[in-house]
Amino acid sequence: GTKREYMTRLMDDKVACMKEARKFEANYWDGERRYGYGGYQYIPRRWKPVAEGLIKRYGLTSESSVLDLGCGKGFLLYELQLLLPGIQLYGMDRSKHAIMNAHADLDAAIMHGRVEHPLPFDDKTIDLVISLGCLHNLTLSELARTLPEIERVAEHGYIMVESFRDEAEWFNLCAWCLTAESLMRPEDWVFAYEHFGYRGDYEFIYFT
Repeated sequence: GTKREYMTRLMDDKVACMKEARKFEANYWDGERRYGYGGYQYIPRRWKPVAEGLIKRYGLTSESSVLDLGCGKGFLLYELQLLLPGIQLYGMDRSKHAIMNAHADLDAAIMHGRVEHPLPFDDKTIDLVISLGCLHNLTLSELARTLPEIERVAEHGYIMVESFRDEAEWFNLCAWCLTAESLMRPEDWVFAYEHFGYRGDYEFIYFT
């Protein structure tokens, strides 16, 4: 994994950096590393294994539809497009900067909006709704609105969020993360999923 300088970030005027990062605009994506990604560029095939895994797990074809909540610049959607030409792709992100800088060849309907608002889709009309590294940026009350909406529109769901299993991972996560609102152990995320009616798949990443 990526080597992270936890203490460096923690001591780098972190509150001010958090405030800037939570705008989710140019500095978060393409500004200094202290504000977020430090330059989020398309790297060919970086997202290809993830796209291939989703295709295999959910039996996606060129006839399928996929919605990515918190899609950023749409790089994962673009890899799905390369692997399954003609697939119906949708994305949503709160960042105007990310949407304006989406992959130039991406053929997807990218919407500017907040994922905690009602989704503009009818019930069970999207084959797969995914959200990678996004939902931990929501508060609990926002998750209460988002998770039922994912369940409503999706035939299948896949969510990945940041979490922690012990004190060391909790410290690392708190030191590193700039935008997370909901920092919970895996069992508490599972409780939230069940409580708010989400029945799809989920995964966690940890800061070891």
